[in-house]
Amino acid sequence: MKLPKEQVLDIFRETKALLEGHFRLTSGLHSPQYFQCARVLQYPKYLHLFCGEIAKHFEYADVELVISPAIGGVVVGTEVGRMLQVRTIFAERQDGKMELRRGFEIHPGERVLVVEDVVTTGGSVFEIVDLVKKADARLAGVGYIVDRSNGKISFDAKHFSVLQMDVVTHKPEECPLCKEGIPVVKPGSRGNS
Repeated sequence: MKLPKEQVLDIFRETKALLEGHFRLTSGLHSPQYFQCARVLQYPKYLHLFCGEIAKHFEYADVELVISPAIGGVVVGTEVGRMLQVRTIFAERQDGKMELRRGFEIHPGERVLVVEDVVTTGGSVFEIVDLVKKADARLAGVGYIVDRSNGKISFDAKHFSVLQMDVVTHKPEECPLCKEGIPVVKPGSRGNS
């Protein structure tokens, strides 16, 4: 049984992981809300709780490898991999695109679960899925903690999120917060906080 949405939101609020303001997301879109998963995942009980939901959903998917995008997805991927007791790796950006480094490999035919912390447009996850396909591996599914698209993103695979929300986003040129002159903040792993 999936965790109730309000319970998940309460945990995010309690840990100050749901931020309110004016944010530029990794996708380039602007939003009045930002999920800073690192703030909630610093607490082992919540890391275990949320990753446990993902691992439980994929426990019968014969996963052989968990891969996540650096930086946000690494903690989630590592914990889900530990729970599923499978090899766990991550991809990281080099020259603007996701690549396998550090000697990591995806083996042909391997059943791979892609894991992320937050999905808005799915850009990083789509890049990881491409790495899986290029390796001639099999995509077992995609799991993530927060789906900011409220289910609108499809990875052409079994997917699961702990929390689905339709968070308001705007193109920068159409952003009402910009028009009001409210300074924009770029949080997260590729920003300033």
